[in-house]
Amino acid sequence: MLPDSWSAALDAPARAALGRAEAHAAAREAAGVAVYPPAALRYRALELVAPESVKVVILGQDPYHGPGQAMGLAFSVPRGVRVPPSLANVYKELAADLGLGRPAHGDLGAWAAQGVLLLNTSLSVEHGAAASHAKIGWEQVTDRLIAHASARAPAAVFMLWGNHARARAPLIDAGRHLVLESAHPSPLSARRFLGCRHFSQADAWLAAHGAAPLRWSLD
Repeated sequence: MLPDSWSAALDAPARAALGRAEAHAAAREAAGVAVYPPAALRYRALELVAPESVKVVILGQDPYHGPGQAMGLAFSVPRGVRVPPSLANVYKELAADLGLGRPAHGDLGAWAAQGVLLLNTSLSVEHGAAASHAKIGWEQVTDRLIAHASARAPAAVFMLWGNHARARAPLIDAGRHLVLESAHPSPLSARRFLGCRHFSQADAWLAAHGAAPLRWSLD
């Protein structure tokens, strides 16, 4: 379940929604449907970054829906797994924005270790069916988590990628944080994502607020 530092964000309706979402995912698995990521990894993003440690939030839609891809961190896949098209476009933007070479893997854990919360608006998905768990209760939960990050984090940068993420902008205190919005890096909308320059904007804003820029390169 949620780490204690994040669990405090949930009010009674959100806790009920969490229970419904988990029950739905468990029932689908019991019916023989593959659900990603594995339950043990579902809250990995929250386990790696406490609310008070958040420097950047990258908000996506839902986990990857292919076998072995989803690892509980938005846009990230384990080492040894082919980099998905959405993440490949993120890497293209990193190269254009910061001049970084393309990483040889898709594991974004090094970003999380620096305070990047890699969160999706839905925390589970069924095999081959994007957004299949978008209406089972997750959004009530993640809305509370986003608001909690806004309330508890020091000056941070929120990158909202795609319509699901951009709809969460009202949950963020734009007076304290930098809110950056763009299309999703999916190939279907990448032409409106590429050129967003979110990474350099984040570094400049963090530096202006007394925080060190992040190391975006991935070894």
